[in-house]
Amino acid sequence: MGTSKKVLLVEDEAILRGIIVRNLAARGHAVTEADSAREALARLSEARPDLMLLDINLPDRSGWDILREMRSRGWDVPVVIISAVRVSSARLEEFRPLAFLPKPFPLEALLRVVEDARPKKREAVR
Repeated sequence: MGTSKKVLLVEDEAILRGIIVRNLAARGHAVTEADSAREALARLSEARPDLMLLDINLPDRSGWDILREMRSRGWDVPVVIISAVRVSSARLEEFRPLAFLPKPFPLEALLRVVEDARPKKREAVR
């Protein structure tokens, strides 16, 4: 098993969120949840996760909006996109996520990506 990570899960589907949280927690990861872009940005500010699992279709804004906001604030958190939305190669090139897992994805694939993710070294928070 890899190193324990602080993971921010941004997913508005409660059932899927619960499944992912239970499985990550069982593997020793600390998971913070958000079900909207607003909540995700607040959690990013508070939690400083090692990794973010990000859905694109959220009730208030898109995952792309979150990534743009993160960029404007200088927050450099590795991101795994988990979405039923078809993602263009231009979007992947623009945001350079660690991985893109199209829904429905095998849970084992998500767990493997999380285990293999290498947290970035951070400078002091501004």
